[in-house]
Amino acid sequence: MDYIFEWFECLLLYEIPKCFLSFVHTELAFFHALVQSTARPRSVHINCGGEDIKIKNSFGKITYQADNSKTMAVTNHHQENWGISNTGDFTDDAYVDDTFIISTSLRLSKDSPHLYKTARRSALSLVYYAFCLENGAYNVKLHFMEIQFSEREVYSRIGRRIFDVYVQGKLFLRDFNIKEEANGTLKPVVKELKANVTDHLLEIRLYWAGKGTALIPNRGNYGPLISAISLCHSVLITITLLAVGINARRRCLKDSSTRKRDLRAEGLQTVCFTWRQLQDATNNFDQANKLGEGGFGSVFKGELSDGTIIAVKQLSSKSCQGNREFVNEIGLISGLNHPNLVKLYGCCVEKNHLMLVYEYMENNSLALVLSGK
Repeated sequence: MDYIFEWFECLLLYEIPKCFLSFVHTELAFFHALVQSTARPRSVHINCGGEDIKIKNSFGKITYQADNSKTMAVTNHHQENWGISNTGDFTDDAYVDDTFIISTSLRLSKDSPHLYKTARRSALSLVYYAFCLENGAYNVKLHFMEIQFSEREVYSRIGRRIFDVYVQGKLFLRDFNIKEEANGTLKPVVKELKANVTDHLLEIRLYWAGKGTALIPNRGNYGPLISAISLCHSVLITITLLAVGINARRRCLKDSSTRKRDLRAEGLQTVCFTWRQLQDATNNFDQANKLGEGGFGSVFKGELSDGTIIAVKQLSSKSCQGNREFVNEIGLISGLNHPNLVKLYGCCVEKNHLMLVYEYMENNSLALVLSGK
C-alpha cells in the first residue's frame, strides 16, 4: 500500500503546480490513515451546531461531539470519523455572511436538555456522513427542535419549515415539518430508524425542495435544520443491554443478601419464603385473592403447599420503606405473641421484592368488627 502513495506523490510533482502540494499531502495523509485504520468505531454522536456535551441516559453518559465549525455556502470538512457537507446560499436575505448555526436563549422544557439549544441549518442541502464504521445494522436517531420560529409572536406562528431526509440514499422523511411533528415550537422530536452499513460509510442527507415559507419571520428562514445525530451499532446496543441486565441482577442479589444478613444480625429466626412459593400460593397474586391495600402495599390471601392459609403483604414499589425499616418491622412483629394478634410466619426478600407472610384472619380485623362493617 505504501508504494502506491509514493508513486502517486511522484506523479503529482510533475503534473500539479507546487501551490497544490500542501493540500495534496494533507489529503493523502488523511486517506492513508483511513486505509490503515483497524479499530473501526461502532457509534457516533454529534451535537449539531454546538459544543461537546455529555448527556445522561439509562445506559450512562454519552458525549456528543462538537459541530460548531464555520460553514460557508459550499463547505466540506471532516472530524476524526465523521464529516459534513453544506451546499446552498441564502441569497434572498439581507446579510452578506449567512448564518448556518443558530441557537436559542429561551428556556426549554425539563425534557429538553442543552442538546437542543443549538442547531445547524442549510439553504439547500446538508449532509452528515460517518466513515470507517464497523459494518452491520445501526440504530440511527435524528433529533430535531424548531428554535427559529416562535409561538409567542403571531406573525412567526405561521412559519413552515419543510424538507426531506434521506438515509443511505433512501427517502426516510418526506415533507418533514418539525413544528408539526412536535406539536409546537421549542419541543423536541426524535426520529429513529435502522440503517445497514456495508461499505463502512453511513450518509444522512437533509434536503430543501423549495416547500414551506421563506419570509417568516424574516427573509432566509427556511431550509433543513437538525439539532443532534446519534448512531449506534446493534451489537453495541445488545452488549450494553446485557451489561445493564447483569448489573441489575447483581444489584438485586446484593440487596437480597443484605436483607438476609440484617435479619441474622438482629438474631431473628424468621422463615424466608421464596418468591416462587408465594407466587404459587397466591395464584400469581391474583386480584381475586386480594384482601385489601394499605399505605405500604397490597395484601393477598394464599395457601401454602402444606395447606396452611396465609396473608401475604406485598410492599409497594412506591413505598419509601427500605432494608432497615423492613428488618425493623419483622423484628417488632416477631417479638409480639398474643391470641388477639396475628402471627408472623416469615418473609420474602427475593428479586427486589419485600413481602411479609402473616397468619390469615378468617373473620377479618378487630377494627372491622367494632365498626360494624
